[in-house]
Amino acid sequence: MLQALMGPVTGLLDKFIPDADEKARIAHELATMSEKHAQQLALSQIEVNKAEAASGSIFKGGWRPAVGWVCAIAFAYHFILKDLIIFGASFAGATLPELPEFDMGTLLTVLGGMLGIGGLRTYEKQKGLTK
Repeated sequence: MLQALMGPVTGLLDKFIPDADEKARIAHELATMSEKHAQQLALSQIEVNKAEAASGSIFKGGWRPAVGWVCAIAFAYHFILKDLIIFGASFAGATLPELPEFDMGTLLTVLGGMLGIGGLRTYEKQKGLTK
């Protein structure tokens, strides 16, 4: 949205500010305003993440590990446990009802994101950037 406003605003600068250096400075500030705002939002989110992770409450700091465990359990079920259950039941001669299927696209998206974040954490630890 800010990019759409840049052209008209820059045109107004030409009319009202005769000094070329001042006009360039203001145009640069306007052009970088969106990036600065996005950076401030990201830094604010990082501070919130730090506070959540430092919290002793499982309802604040425990949601990331909980999501990780849910993904790990679903992943293990889908690729290991389900086949073992089917094998064991057929070996025992039992008939099983239809076993549940997971939406692996969604699961892998969440798990991949978490593993990517975990990979960055490993990099930070190797470089000595953490306590």
